[in-house]
Amino acid sequence: MRRTNIILTLFIVAFSFSQCHQPTDNSNNSNTKILKKRVKPATEGYHFEKTKDWIKQNPSEKEQNIVLATNRTDKNNITKMDSVIVPNDVSGDIEFYLPFPLSVPFIKDLKKIIFFSYATQSFAAYETGELVYTGQTNMGRQADLTPTGLYYTNWKAEKTTSTFNDEWDLKWNFNIENKLGVGFHQYELPGYPASHSCLRLTEKDAMFLYNWADQWILFNEDSIKAKGTPVIVFGEYSFASPKPWHQLINNAHVLDISENTIQQQTALFMKDIMYQQQKKIEVLMK
Repeated sequence: MRRTNIILTLFIVAFSFSQCHQPTDNSNNSNTKILKKRVKPATEGYHFEKTKDWIKQNPSEKEQNIVLATNRTDKNNITKMDSVIVPNDVSGDIEFYLPFPLSVPFIKDLKKIIFFSYATQSFAAYETGELVYTGQTNMGRQADLTPTGLYYTNWKAEKTTSTFNDEWDLKWNFNIENKLGVGFHQYELPGYPASHSCLRLTEKDAMFLYNWADQWILFNEDSIKAKGTPVIVFGEYSFASPKPWHQLINNAHVLDISENTIQQQTALFMKDIMYQQQKKIEVLMK
């Protein structure tokens, strides 16, 4: 969804929301990187189940989260679906049911970076090349596509209101494109691209990125002193075809995003990302 279309100066933007935090940088305090060994499911494969039958099984919270992620939806919207895709084995960690690679050596020099895959409707956060968090997303609908390319996290607000509809409250909102009002935040996930260009997340995932990513640092009311965490949005969604994750029934790895794909997407912007990262380090050292 589109958020406030900022037309004032950057300084005014940063303070226009009463709940918006001061620009800070958490990169020196970050210790998110997962060191534990992840548990891989013993078997692969997926099958369809009637949603009401799956709910009657009283699945554990872990199984619920895996099935919600697999179907790119949330607890409220899954009940509206006639059937859901369920992994044959839900004993693994959630990273094994989503498409991003666990490690990408090419980005090991990047302190933090976030990727949003349009084709698979999923996102991933990396620290020094290691996956630290991943989840489902619902991005822009066909009439309001989420713009792809490189962005940086700007300002954030625990709660703000959409200008598209003032009845829509956007929680844990983090802006990535100031003029267009694009960002990621918590909002309902119907299980397909449905937003007005923003990147919808579950509340748990939105809270993680809200606290994990860094805001911009403003020099004065007219310019940015240092940019926030890099965000790369890439790929295309096939609106004319069935939901991509339905293909998991025939091929459990059909949606996998390779290390090479992440490398290719990042290489397009690596020069700017490294420049902005070094610039932020210098700003923080002053």
